[in-house]
Amino acid sequence: MPGTVALTSLQTGHVGLNVTDLDRSAAFYRTLLGLDLASEGTEEGRRFAFLARDGRLVITLWQQSTGSFATSAPGLHHLSFQVDSLEEVRAAERTLRELGAEFAYEGVVPHSEGAASGGIFFTDPDGIRLEIFTPEGIGETGATAPTTAPTCGFF
Repeated sequence: MPGTVALTSLQTGHVGLNVTDLDRSAAFYRTLLGLDLASEGTEEGRRFAFLARDGRLVITLWQQSTGSFATSAPGLHHLSFQVDSLEEVRAAERTLRELGAEFAYEGVVPHSEGAASGGIFFTDPDGIRLEIFTPEGIGETGATAPTTAPTCGFF
């Protein structure tokens, strides 16, 4: 059995998502997350957008899909973004409502009953499941976790 590699500086880099409509998805993520267009490919059949914040690549979008996100297929379960405060979660919720996003639950949901952390659970234009959460400040709101929601907000 091979030995384990000691990766002392491991962290998540960017996330690449397949989308059906690059222009629609790029607008959605740029508006919601305040991302800049760092690079794009416009060649028919090879369209992509690299979205960044403060010069750091965050999301790459690839227009190479049809249909919508299938929870029954192996792959991504959901993508989560952490923010610093409940106010930022609520600001994102307002933006998502303006964008017409679909929510899994109404309002801010704690990660478990009485938890300090929690957020909002929604889908992007292709049905990819997303979360925006804060690690603290939810417990003081009195928000309760839906009995059908696991701690990640999706099942």
